[in-house]
Amino acid sequence: MEDVKEWPACRKCQQGLLIPLSDYGRDGAPITYKAWVCTNPDCGFNIRIDNGEISFVRAIGQSFK
Repeated sequence: MEDVKEWPACRKCQQGLLIPLSDYGRDGAPITYKAWVCTNPDCGFNIRIDNGEISFVRAIGQSFK
């Protein structure tokens, strides 16, 4: 998906795009596309994977780790 030029439209608000976010696991291994978030700040839709479970519309905030 690195050569993708267009991201899918958000199905909740139809105004933003869903963009992928990546992270690193406990042992430093990359987790590609761990979450998808809507670019519309008024929407807040997000979907993410944590420990193999899918979560929808969790509160989004900055991590201070």
